[in-house]
Formats: sequence, structure tokens, C-alpha cells
Amino acid sequence: MRKLLVAVGILLLAGCAQQKTQEGFPVFQNMGNPLITDKFTADPAPMVYNDTLFLYVGHDEYYEGQDTASGGKEFNITEWLCYSTTDMQTWTDYGSVLKPTDFSWAVGEAWASQVIEKNGKFYYYTTVQGGEPYVGKAIGVAVGDSPTGPFKDAIGKPLVCDTMTSNGARGWWNDIDPTVLIDGEGQAWMCWGNGTCFLARLKPNMTELDGEIQVVDLPKYVEGPWLHKHGDLYYLTYASMGVDREVVSYATAPSVAGPWTYQGELTGMAENSFTIHPGIVEFKGKWYLFYHNATLTLGGHEGAIGRRSVCVEELFYNSDGTIRVVEQTKKGVSNLSK
Repeated sequence: MRKLLVAVGILLLAGCAQQKTQEGFPVFQNMGNPLITDKFTADPAPMVYNDTLFLYVGHDEYYEGQDTASGGKEFNITEWLCYSTTDMQTWTDYGSVLKPTDFSWAVGEAWASQVIEKNGKFYYYTTVQGGEPYVGKAIGVAVGDSPTGPFKDAIGKPLVCDTMTSNGARGWWNDIDPTVLIDGEGQAWMCWGNGTCFLARLKPNMTELDGEIQVVDLPKYVEGPWLHKHGDLYYLTYASMGVDREVVSYATAPSVAGPWTYQGELTGMAENSFTIHPGIVEFKGKWYLFYHNATLTLGGHEGAIGRRSVCVEELFYNSDGTIRVVEQTKKGVSNLSK
């Protein structure tokens, strides 16, 4: 009987292992920062759904000549990747879930994005390079029925393109880095921009702007805004200019409409990286800040401006609603509960 029970147990374990293999999704453990070590990743965007944290990132890819930009560009990002976890320690890699080429009007450049859920639909707001007649950086929106897709272009054209905003200091590439939040009244807002921080309401269908595009005046604003709410306050976290590289700063407001009050810097500069990109989320009673640096060496190629690495730290709030300054660490949140 004992031998029979052992044999049954082995068969059950084999069945579980086979099921996992059939799913085809690799699993890895959180070993500290950088969180993802088999790919260069950037612009993290976390989302929580059904007790699972999903993390969407851009895939920084090396190309021959990138070190000197002889290929004409430092950034080579051709797809968005998705990961998930239920405990911040064990992560599932779903691979590529969306590409700029999934938008018929786009020609490339998988820059920063964010996914949010509404009524069982998942809206993927992205930055891409628009083709004719939408030349310049543009914001697209795709939609899917699950957090991992498949995602399809929701409207067949940009949600925001260059002709809709003033060019400001950044010219034709200021329409980047969308962040979306549904506020406590059920109103959806989108914030974005490089050099200028733009803000607009979204219609209930989540695929159209509702009213005029506003400009939010924030000290040293560069790019990468992120909207979230904690308690009674709304937070607009963004990449600002530090001494010679970007840092993360933030402002607070009683509503997304403002007025926004600058609260100072949240982080120092990211190690070895000019850019830094915040993504903030609450998950199972803890708050987390995702960002990127450029400390990973992969395939003999060291981190660089176009070879970044996503990291994560725990976030703590003060009693007055301000956030404690975040120290960027090697440990990150690995084995945080142990």
C-alpha cells in the first residue's frame, strides 16, 4: 500500500509539472534588484487585479553599434512584456503581449505604457512612433479581455498625436508616457508628456478625450508621470531633472483636477541611468515603487541609456500624506516577509 501511495504521489507531481510546462510560461524568483535579469527592461507599470500584481515593461534590446549610437538611436524597444506575481517573490514571465506594429498607424518605438482595468476590460495606453499622417510620438490605446491579452487597437488611430498639443520645449516628441487613473468619483484621467505635463479627462468608453487638454505646472518636470491615490490625497509622481540625471519627484492634490502642491524629491538618481521611471501600486497591504536603473550586464553588454533594468522598493507614507524618501537598494523587496 505504501508503494502504491508513493507511486500515486509521483504521478500527481508529474501531472502538476506537466501542466506547468504545457502553460509554457517561465517562472523565476525575486533575487533583489534588478528584478528581471534575463532581459533589459524599462518603464515599469504595475497593475493589481484579482490578488495578482501584473507588471508591464518595455523591452530594451541591444543592437550592433548601440554603444556608439552608430545605428542612429540609443533606444531600441520593439515590444512590451508582462510579468505577474502573487507574493512579490515568485514571478511568471508571459513574454511579449503587445507591439507597436499591432497599431496599423504606428511604425515602432515601444516607449512607456500603462494598463488599467475597467468593467472587465483591460486598456493598454502606450507610447509609439506614429506613421503618416500621425508623424511624431503618439499615444495609442489597445484593449483586451485579460491582463495578458491578446490586446487589439481600440480605435484605429492615436488617442493623442502631435497636432493636438503644443510642442513646447520637446517639439514633436512631447506626447509620451501616458498614465491613467479612475478617481474616487469614477472619472478617468490621463496624464502624459515630455517637457510639458499634460492632463485630460477620458470619456466613460476610455478611448476618447473628454474636454480640453490642460497643462500642469510642476517644478523641474521632465517626463514619466504616474497618478495614484493614497488616503484622501492624489499623487502625481514624475521624473524630474536632478544634478545631471533624472530623479523622481512628486506633488499632491485633493483631486486630480488640482491644485497640485509640489512635495519634493522621492528618490535620488538611478544608478548608471540618465532616465528613471516611477510606477506606484498598493498590493496586499503594502505599497511599492517600481523604477529602473542600468546596472544589469547581459550577454557581455553592460547597462546603458538604452539598456535599463526594472527594480522595486517598498514605499512608506508619513502621517501628513508625504512619502518617505526611497533608498534604492540591491535587496529590493526580495524575501521581504522573511
